[in-house]
Amino acid sequence: MTDPKSDKHPSGAPWRNFYGRFKGKGLRSSQETYLEEDLAALSPGKVTWDENPERSNLDLDAMFGGKDVWLEVGFGGGEHLVHQAKTHPNVGIIGCEPYINGVAMLLGKIRDAKVDNLKVHPGDARDMMDVLPDGSISKAFLLYPDPWPKKRHHRRRFVTEEHLVPLARVMKQGAEFRVATDIADYVRQTLEEVPKFGFEWQAEKAEDWRTPWEDWISTRYEQKAIREGRPQHYLTFKRV
Repeated sequence: MTDPKSDKHPSGAPWRNFYGRFKGKGLRSSQETYLEEDLAALSPGKVTWDENPERSNLDLDAMFGGKDVWLEVGFGGGEHLVHQAKTHPNVGIIGCEPYINGVAMLLGKIRDAKVDNLKVHPGDARDMMDVLPDGSISKAFLLYPDPWPKKRHHRRRFVTEEHLVPLARVMKQGAEFRVATDIADYVRQTLEEVPKFGFEWQAEKAEDWRTPWEDWISTRYEQKAIREGRPQHYLTFKRV
């Protein structure tokens, strides 16, 4: 447990505010088993922070055998993450999710799909980006993030300087950053903020952001948005 009087995370990173949930209702016994038996082996390694980002403690070549590496921020129940791992076995993918119920759901899907090109960080994506080498990520996903609809909470959204600066650092030149959301104001903030940090929006016509990507799989969050009548937005950026 973290000392509440400390200003440091257990990894050594400066303590950061986190506004989401770490755990929801009780886990099923099978999910407890997944966490006990599978999570440690799928971890990208002990995440330890260093104030100098050049001293990363993650060896991605050793982890994925020299494959391109992708990153998914907040994978929810893991449907998209497993789908991408199955569709693209020639890449390695790291998924970050602090909500332990979602992690447990993902571990069950990994067992069923028998994919072996995934690593799972059950924590804040900011801690993972702290220890990723510069220019190491070829593609990143931010899919149906928490909308934080109240204006005073917009600073909690991922598309802010606190998150976009480290994301830009770890992404390769020419890497792709995908954002999917059903919240119009999240689209506004994304289009305003993301280009400030070295990303270029790739849309040339309306269909480019209305149509999902060719390797897309609809998630539970998207299906809920569709049922509730909210339009979908698929934004593609390039690290420039």
